[in-house]
Amino acid sequence: MSRWQIAIQEYRGNITIVHKAGNTHKNADGLSRWELPNTPDNPSYVPTGAEPQILIEGIKITDVGTELFEEVRDSYKVDKNCHTLTSLLDKDCEDAALANSPDDIWKTYYDNRRFHLFDGIIYHRSKHTCVMVLCSRMLINTILLDCQDNIYSGNLSEDITIERIKTCAWWPSWRKDVIEYCNSCDRCQNANKATGKRFGLMIHLQEPSTLWEVVHMDWVTALPPGGDKTYNECLVIVDRYSKTPIFLPCHEDDTAMETRLLI
Repeated sequence: MSRWQIAIQEYRGNITIVHKAGNTHKNADGLSRWELPNTPDNPSYVPTGAEPQILIEGIKITDVGTELFEEVRDSYKVDKNCHTLTSLLDKDCEDAALANSPDDIWKTYYDNRRFHLFDGIIYHRSKHTCVMVLCSRMLINTILLDCQDNIYSGNLSEDITIERIKTCAWWPSWRKDVIEYCNSCDRCQNANKATGKRFGLMIHLQEPSTLWEVVHMDWVTALPPGGDKTYNECLVIVDRYSKTPIFLPCHEDDTAMETRLLI
């Protein structure tokens, strides 16, 4: 209501507000319509005393068994990095020597407080997710198989598999492993073929040996007119050898000959 009062403030004194009854308002929205009586001729009729029915077309229930968590905890005992992190996170240990013992990538994430311990499981926390940390190659392959080759996964695409794994598990090279796994999937390679043009070969540019032997040119356009001649563009010339720039004012409608005379 306050928003409408502000909107009509400038018209105050020149307008008249008239109430229009709902039964004469032919273009009323759903909230202003009269409720239909609960009679058998009503399409949404519900018999008195009947329990409401909710129709569900399909449902999928995913349950993680306790065996998986036990396997994850057992894998921590034989992995140096996870065993160290478990000791550090269990009682907030401040042993400097122990904190420096994990590998570099594990230590970096630990220093950034990305790891948390709950019920004996290490979780990796990012901006939007907090997922279980895996270190066993067998468990990693199980997750890859379930998120890519499972009947509910459908071998859809590399990006979809990455999004699925991002919300359920983490290990240091997880993104690289997912890409390699999808590239090795025969079904994905046959179904998800690239349809664009192939990339060309890279060409090595010869390094200049003297000043102004090789230059780069570009235009800065859509500038406000300025100067006595109302320039609205700028030609930028940069020497590749010394990185020295030259700025030449010009016009948007300059011809090739006029640009050549500038240079």
